[in-house]
Order: sequence, then structure tokens, then C-alpha cells
Amino acid sequence: MSGRSTVTVHADRLVHPDAAVAPPIYQTAAFSAGDGEAFARGATEPRGKGFYTRFGNPNHAQVSAVVAELEGTEAAMVTASGMAALTTAVLALVSAGDHVIGQKSTYGGTASVLLNLLPRLGVATTLVDQRDPLAFERAVTPKTRLILLETPSNPLLHVTDLRAVADLARDRGITTLADNTFATPLNQRPAEFGVDVVWHSATKYLNGHTDVSAGALAGPAEILDRIWDTSLLTGATLGPVDAWLLLRGMRTLPLRVARHNANGLALAQALAEHPAVAAVHYPGLESHPQHKLATDQMTGFGGVLSVEFTGGFEAADAFLGLLHYSRRSASLGGVESLAVHPASMWRGMLSDEQITDAVPPGLVRLAAGTEDTADLVDDAVAAATALLTRRP
Repeated sequence: MSGRSTVTVHADRLVHPDAAVAPPIYQTAAFSAGDGEAFARGATEPRGKGFYTRFGNPNHAQVSAVVAELEGTEAAMVTASGMAALTTAVLALVSAGDHVIGQKSTYGGTASVLLNLLPRLGVATTLVDQRDPLAFERAVTPKTRLILLETPSNPLLHVTDLRAVADLARDRGITTLADNTFATPLNQRPAEFGVDVVWHSATKYLNGHTDVSAGALAGPAEILDRIWDTSLLTGATLGPVDAWLLLRGMRTLPLRVARHNANGLALAQALAEHPAVAAVHYPGLESHPQHKLATDQMTGFGGVLSVEFTGGFEAADAFLGLLHYSRRSASLGGVESLAVHPASMWRGMLSDEQITDAVPPGLVRLAAGTEDTADLVDDAVAAATALLTRRP
């Protein structure tokens, strides 16, 4: 395999050869066929690129080639959003009467799929503490067909032992599906530890510029073909322009992730001992209880950290209002720093009781962008220090 920067620039070169140095946008809903045989082939080819854009598009194929090479998998595909990637995969891999295992600490949308959507479809679910690999084993039933993983988790940055869970799942014929959005394939490649399928909210780091909504899946062609079949029915198709923008963003992924890693670690170190802070959750800190596991399966720790403030919700909300560079927004992974209060953001996805179980009220998620490190650190420390002089 070539170096990661080389892969992001050249992995798609032969997917749809063209004399243009910058790939063109294939802004078309349909493609013509020269004869009946070619038409039939295009209508049945999984993840194609020349029949009908819901079935596939050259821009989709180009992005997928880069994602697959970065993740070290046989194939990849794209969808209209990260949630489209997750729900399409889950609907393809489980049926009524099956059982799915997920994590207690996970993205709110994933938690809503596990707690709200799947039970309505007759699929039983169990959420476990992912910090304990044996918890997954204890949760397995004869009907378990899928295990959903996310590491580091959103927003508590818990780390899942990918190899341990993948091994126990494989021995029992259970498919594993891992969210690699926070880590990116630059910091972690779940397939190397035996995970079957990897998914991303490509809206985040893969795109990196907060101007696209997209999802990606990577794994064995046989499994992705099943997911692609379901995607034809759900119709969560990524538009050609968005696929082109995603590819353009991915060209600089290695450059951006290096800065995200540096800024995330610097912020975590600066806030970890601050008197206004109760706890900082970031696997790159040596004080993180799973730091050793994180270093074993990650090469960098990302730009996302979460901070618990001693003053609870009021302090967290005030901190967000005091930040100058990090804007209050629900996303992450872009060149600009963003910050959010997860307990407020997830009200549209989970019940109040589910949110209380998932995240502390005084927790803020910081997503470090690519700004100068000193500027971000000074800004965050100044905002935290200002909390100490606030009136009760």
C-alpha cells in the first residue's frame, strides 16, 4: 500500500479514467447503454457507475476507491449521510426476531436506532459498557446477528477493544459494524483488528469543510453488495456534486488530521488540570483509564475531546458562550473549531431519560479545527477561567 497522502490523491485514478486532472462532476440521473447486454449488466452490477445514479455514479466510485484503500478493505460505498450509512447497513443485516448489541456510550443517532427504531421493527437490542470486552460476550444470545461498535465513542471518548470484540463475534458468526468517524482511517483502521464493516459520517473529517452531508461504508464486497441492495430501496443516494466535494475534501485528509490530532491533545492537556473542570475525556491523555488500549489500536487520538465542568449545565452553557474561536454547532471534523452541549443537541433523537443515562449535564464536546494551536488553547483556558469569577 502507498502512503496515506499518496492514496488520497491517486487511489481513484483508474476508477474512471479521464484526461482531466481534476475529476469532472457527473451531474446526471441516468446513463445510456450501447446494447441490451450492457443495459442488463448495468442494471445488476452492485455499486456500479454507469446505469442510474441511485445505483451508482462515477463520482461515487471515485470516493469509494479512496475510502476502501484508506480503510484497507476490499470495497466501499457512499450514502447521503452518516445515518443513512448506519440505518441502511443495519436494515440489510438484521431481520425481525434478531438481536443486536450496541454500546451505552455512543452517538445519539446510533442510540436512537438501537433504543427506538429497531424495537419497533421486531429486533431486540442490548446496550453494554464497551469498556468491558466481556460485557459483549455476556450479552450474546443465539439470535445475535450484529454488534455495533464506536471507538472512541461520542461524546465520552470511551475506547472499545476492537480485536477482542471482533474475535468473539467471528467465533459466533456475528457481523461487526464499527463507527470510525472520530478516529478516521488515518488514526485507526478497524478492519485490521477483524471488524467486518466500517462506517463514517463522511460529513465530518473525511470531507473536512462542513459543506457536505455524506456517509461511507467499507468492508468485504459480499457484505457491501447486500447493503447496496437495501440502499436501492431506501434511496439514500449521495448527489454527484456532494460526492465530488467529498472527494475534494479527502485529498487533504492526512494534512488536516495531523493538525486535528495536535490541537485536540493540546486542548485536553491545557484543560485537564483547570480548577473549573471536573474531568477531561480524551484517550490521548496518559490519565485516561484506557490510554494503553488507545495507543495499541490508534496512531493518533483525533481532534475531539469532552470536558465536564464543576458547575454543571450552567457552567457548560456559559463556557460555550465565552469561546471566541469555537462556534456553538452540532457538527465536527471541519477546519473550523466547533463546540456543543450534547445533552441539548440530542433532544431531537432521544428521550430526556435516555439522555440523562448517556451524558452528564455539564459536559461540553470540543471539536478542534485546524487553527493555530496556541490560539485555541488560549481561548479555551480564558473561557474556563472566566467561569471562576461568575456570579452564582
